[in-house]
Order: sequence, then C-alpha cells, then structure tokens
Amino acid sequence: MSDLGEVVVTGLGAITPLGVDTATTWAGMLDGASGVRLIEEEWGAGLPVRVAAGLPVDPSLLLARVEARKLDRCEQLAMISAREAWRDSGAPEVAPERLAVVIGTGTGGVLTTLSQDDTFEKSGARRLSPYAVPMLMPNGPAAWVSMELGAQGGARTPVSACASGAEAIAMGLDLIRAGRADVVVAGGTEACVHPFTIAAFAQMKALSTQDKDPESVSRPFDADRSGFVMGEGAGLLVLERAEFARARRARVYGSVAGAAVTSSADHITASDVAGQVRAIESALRDARLGPSDIGVVHAHATSTPSGDLAEAQAVALAIGRHPVVTATKSMTGHMLGASGAVGAIAALLALRDGTVPATRNLDNLDPAVELDVAAGRNRTGSWDAALANSFGFGGHNVSLVLAKASS
Repeated sequence: MSDLGEVVVTGLGAITPLGVDTATTWAGMLDGASGVRLIEEEWGAGLPVRVAAGLPVDPSLLLARVEARKLDRCEQLAMISAREAWRDSGAPEVAPERLAVVIGTGTGGVLTTLSQDDTFEKSGARRLSPYAVPMLMPNGPAAWVSMELGAQGGARTPVSACASGAEAIAMGLDLIRAGRADVVVAGGTEACVHPFTIAAFAQMKALSTQDKDPESVSRPFDADRSGFVMGEGAGLLVLERAEFARARRARVYGSVAGAAVTSSADHITASDVAGQVRAIESALRDARLGPSDIGVVHAHATSTPSGDLAEAQAVALAIGRHPVVTATKSMTGHMLGASGAVGAIAALLALRDGTVPATRNLDNLDPAVELDVAAGRNRTGSWDAALANSFGFGGHNVSLVLAKASS
C-alpha cells in the first residue's frame, strides 16, 4: 500500500440494465442475466442497430416528479446511485469542506441537448426549457450530487469517454491521499440510448448489427463477437480515508489500493496495447503489488473484434495468464462513462464473495485470447486483489487495483 494512506470503500450504489440497485445488479451478474433487448419503440425503426441495454424501469419514477423534471436522464441516474451509496455507507458525518464528489460521464446530458434542439427547430427559442443548460452540461451530475450531500470539497467531472467513471475513482483516490478530502463520492453515469447516438456509433462500425437473438449479441472475447451493445446506467462508490472510516466503525467492502491513468497519444479510436500495459503496470506499482498478487481481472472487453484482442494482449503482457477474467458487459452492454465504476463495484464484490461472474455468451473463446476467461459457470475461490480496466476513445487508459477487505 502507498505511504500516502489507505483509501477504503464503504458504500456502493448502482442502477444498470440488470437492476435498480447494487444488490439486484450483482445478483443479475451472478445469474448470468442479460439486460440487452430489442428496440421496439417507434424511434428505432430504420436504424442499422436494433438492440440496446436499457434500464428495467424509468428512472424518473424513482424520484420526486418535480425533481425528475429538472434533471437529464444521466443526472437522474447519478442521483439515484448517489443516494443508495450514501445510505449504504452509513451517511458519514463529515465536514462539508472535507467531502468531495467526482462523477465522470462520456456524453453528459446529450438527451437534453438533442431534445431541446428539436424543440428549438420546431417551435423557436421561447419554447426551450429554463433548465436546459443545467440539464445538458456534463458537470451537472457532480453538481447536483454535491448539492444533495452538501459537499464543499469540490465537484469534479472527468470526461474521458468510456474511461470516465474509472478516472473519477482514480481522482477520488488522489484527493484523499493528498489530504484534500476525507470522503469522496466517485463514479460515473451515462444515458445516451437515442437514435442519433446509436446511428453515430453504428456509422463508425463500433456497434453490433445482429438482432435475431438480442441477449446473445454482446459476447466479449468470443470468436464471433461483432461489436458492442449500447447501454446506460450509473455506478458510484463512497471512498474514505481509512482512519476516518475506522474511527466511525464503518463497514468496509475493500480498498482502492492503486490507480493509474495513461494516454496513448496515438489514435482517436483505436486501442493501444502499449498504453494499456503502461496503465496496468503503473497501477500495480501504485498499489505496491506485483502481477502475481492479482487474482481477478474485470476486463473492459466491450465485444469489439480489435478492442478485446488488444486488452487480452495487454493483460497477458502486464500480469500474465493466471488471473480469472470476467467481462460483465456481456450482460449489461456498454454503459460508456458509467462502465468503469460498475466494473470496479463488480470487482470488489467478487473479492468479497469469492465468486467471479461467468462471461455470458462466451461459447467459443477467440484462440488469440490467451487468458483464463470465466465462462459457462461462475468461478469460486479466494483472491486478495483485482484489476479493473477501462479504456476510452481518445486513447484514455485507466486501471484500478482493488483489494479485499481485511478480516
């Protein structure tokens, strides 16, 4: 562990295509459930991609009506997850200036941007919502959650595509280690399932166009993978300075032992093995751990042909082939800026429960993937540390090292 101090996780909150909270999401992962569905709404007609991983409920129904109307969907998800995580942590009594919020997002309030632009084009400027700007700004989720909790230690927003949620956790770790906060609520949120975004990702050949069996489309590491499935969701963790958590006798899930953020500076969309290796190795050094200490890897693995192979090579080079690897996007789809935080939650719970969820739809492991990927059934065992990877367009590479709570 770093001499700068241990940072523990005391609260978890999530809303995903598998469930409206952490418990149901984790149960869905262990059951091998799928949140991928056929887009049956009228707006999906004519799209080149007809599947997505939406939420099981309308999130606005989980909030007060007046509140929901002021929030973009991605802000609603952040608020729901933040409240769950805060309750789960025991709502620590912390000085406002020692409490910070870091919530990443890849697209921010894009649904508001698109809908309000439609209103502007059809009905003119006077018909725009007075809440349009606070709803569309990417820092909106962090700002609203900071106001909900009275956090005055900073409300920050990393925007690093699919690595945003993981980078938020890394930033929260840094804030506590630097002595700038005792408690940080950190993670990611995303809600951009919309005909425009689906068409845009499809145009760049990132999404799978298969739709005959929606639940089988997302298939990380499988030889027949053909692209990712767009999902939505949020995941937030309450991070605390270990001494602060011990003083209040908080229940601890584990710790964020190390983190690293690198940039490939190579290509705007392509995966870069060298940059990913640097992130993994740097995170291990930060955690004062070696490759042999990692027993579990929560892979970024989105189900794209080139992306999955690049990560498999990076993990094999940086750690080796011994860890048990899981890819839960096979069940949730790719939640973009929220995926890294939900992945960190899954990694922590795998360490806690001694169970690694099997990767769904992995029927024929790509022979070029030389890793021990859990498939067919969950793996059970005892592991002390896990790696959670997140990689985003723009060459953003983030690796987190999570450690099991000491007994």
